[in-house]
Amino acid sequence: MELMMEQMPIVLRALNVGFLQTLKLFFVTLIGALPLGLVIAFGSMSRFKPLSWLSRLIVWIIRGTPLMIQLLILYFFPGLVFKNNIWGSGESGRFMAASIGFIINYACYFSEIYRGGIQSIPVGQEEAGLVLGMTKSQIFFRVKLLQMVKRIVPPVSNEIITLVKDTSLARIIALQEIIWAGQAFMKGSQGISGAIWPMFFTAFYYLIWNGMVTILLGKLEKKLDYFR
Repeated sequence: MELMMEQMPIVLRALNVGFLQTLKLFFVTLIGALPLGLVIAFGSMSRFKPLSWLSRLIVWIIRGTPLMIQLLILYFFPGLVFKNNIWGSGESGRFMAASIGFIINYACYFSEIYRGGIQSIPVGQEEAGLVLGMTKSQIFFRVKLLQMVKRIVPPVSNEIITLVKDTSLARIIALQEIIWAGQAFMKGSQGISGAIWPMFFTAFYYLIWNGMVTILLGKLEKKLDYFR
């Protein structure tokens, strides 16, 4: 116990650095994936068949393969096949590759949620808007959008909570997120080796962050109750 207390400042400092990397990946993914998902959803619903087929093919491939494999291919493919490592070897390059991989992956999942939300709005509302002289874009933003948001908040919230935990997959390309930092003390880092207790602290970080995200999303859902 005394040894653990001596090691505690070193471990917490490393975990804090890793957790900041995890938070950056989380927020960058949301900022990129939420709007991109809407673009892909519109592509999937497009009346222009080549665009619709292409969008659905991309969604099918991304949803049908593990995120871990997608990250490995995205990071290593340019260097191994084209002999041009576009990401570089530093931490910033690994973060960029992980961010793009996560954004594309989650955008495809969000796109299906968006598509389901849009198509769940009764067709009669669009017909009524057209009768009133509204354009399709006006109907979407003034009539459908807020109703859609209410309907998609629960499934989107579930995906966001999953994202909190999925950020740990970035360590497959050696991004030094929080689990990487905790696991390093098992293998040997900063004079500490064979220590498993830092992994319990790592789990605590995830529990706290997940709890905060759950509370915030719950409050958002309650604010949208007036659409019932």
